Amino acid sequence: MAMITTPEAANRLARAIASDLSLYNEDKIVQGIMNDDLFEVMADEIEEGRALYESRLDSELYKTTNFYYRAIVDILVKSKGHVNSPIW
Repeated sequence: MAMITTPEAANRLARAIASDLSLYNEDKIVQGIMNDDLFEVMADEIEEGRALYESRLDSELYKTTNFYYRAIVDILVKSKGHVNSPIW
């Protein structure tokens, strides 16, 4: 598989991985937000996604962007703004 070398493709991959995490871990994410421990309960899944993301990107592009973590916040956190939580 070819390495990703453009920011647009890197952003798409990051968002796809974060979307998969959200899709397959909905209950865990909601509970993590409600209990303010999302990043602890999702640590393994987030790290697995990050490793996949890094393996697909050109190393220089990976070092100079943070699309993955932005996608995690946008998709796992911001999209759950309706969840009752002490963090907001």
